[in-house]
Amino acid sequence: MSELRILLVSEDIPNPKLGGLGKHAVTLGNALIAAGHQVDLFGNNLWPYADQAGDVAFQGRFFPALDVKHAHWKEKQLGFFNYYRRAFLARRFARAILKVADQYDVIHYHGHLPILANYLPQRINFVQTRHDQGSDCLTHTRFRNGDVCRETDPRVCAACATASPNAVQRLLSAASVSRWRKAVKRAFQRHKVIFVSQFLRDNLARTLGPLNGAGVHVVHNFIDTRALAAAQAGHGGNQTLPDIFIATRVDEAKGVGAFLAALAGRLPEGRRVTVAGDGPDLARLRQRHTGERVDFLGWTPYSEVVRLTKRARMAVVASTLEESCGTTILEALALGKPLLALARGGTPELKVYEQYPGQLRLFDDMRTLAAALKNPIDSRASAPTENFLGDVRMRLAEVESIYRCGRGQ
Repeated sequence: MSELRILLVSEDIPNPKLGGLGKHAVTLGNALIAAGHQVDLFGNNLWPYADQAGDVAFQGRFFPALDVKHAHWKEKQLGFFNYYRRAFLARRFARAILKVADQYDVIHYHGHLPILANYLPQRINFVQTRHDQGSDCLTHTRFRNGDVCRETDPRVCAACATASPNAVQRLLSAASVSRWRKAVKRAFQRHKVIFVSQFLRDNLARTLGPLNGAGVHVVHNFIDTRALAAAQAGHGGNQTLPDIFIATRVDEAKGVGAFLAALAGRLPEGRRVTVAGDGPDLARLRQRHTGERVDFLGWTPYSEVVRLTKRARMAVVASTLEESCGTTILEALALGKPLLALARGGTPELKVYEQYPGQLRLFDDMRTLAAALKNPIDSRASAPTENFLGDVRMRLAEVESIYRCGRGQ
């Protein structure tokens, strides 16, 4: 097939602590370059563009073209969600894209402003990938009061903008959420959209209604097994041999605290938990679980996380929110690690990437997940290969097909 000129766009890049969305975009960009396409990347102008320790670097040209400065509009201080703040930023991004759009065959956006599609003409071949639940939830997570949020009434959303909203804040937040959802649905009807799991698409239909049409696609999240292999081959870092290993952001939604609470007094003799990652709950949990056979490593470079995962006896994804299509799950499966997780969100879809039966074990609640640690776990560690179904090269033809199909729908 002929070479495509592709512009990837993501306000999450660069960042000192690159998250799953940013890694997905970099992984895709590098695979497209290796396949013979010309790929450039528009990122933010907030963080300096420099390789972070252990992270996989983008192999194409980078431009800090997305102005993200001074765009918060004191939303947190005012205590209500503001639709116009998001529309303002989307217009900014659209202006930057329109300056160069005629130089590319396709624009592919990975970010948190799905309404960006409304500010780009339908003649532009624009695709966006949705990585989280931000299409209808302005916190991106659908998680509140320690559990999954299934509310569809916009008036309920005010409590996520501020702890105790007053009448005016409730009114303004509800109006913004309603307008946001209408604008997002219009954006998905205007230009092509990819969801990283069927769960993400189906769950969104509760608030936006049916999402049908030739412009709506599901392509699972993916990883780069070459990068995994390179990280494994590296040296340095600590030489910990983890028993039960968790790599995650340490906050309430990611479930580290809930998992450790379920284990309290019940961690089998000889077992130990190692947690790599930082976040708002790190200091509290580190103090709370001192002396309980739990090690908190804090922020850990990506390459070291890979090596720790490989050396671990098993991995746990303790998320209590509904993960869309977890990168850490795919990495553990590619490395042959047995993995325990809750059966929610897009996680059950990832059973298709098991390298042996029962590799991904799913549980209805944290109590039964924690109890399973008492039983022997089958482990068949293996070297990741490009034949792993969750490798980016196994999904590249699907993405290229979407690029080449009809433009805006």
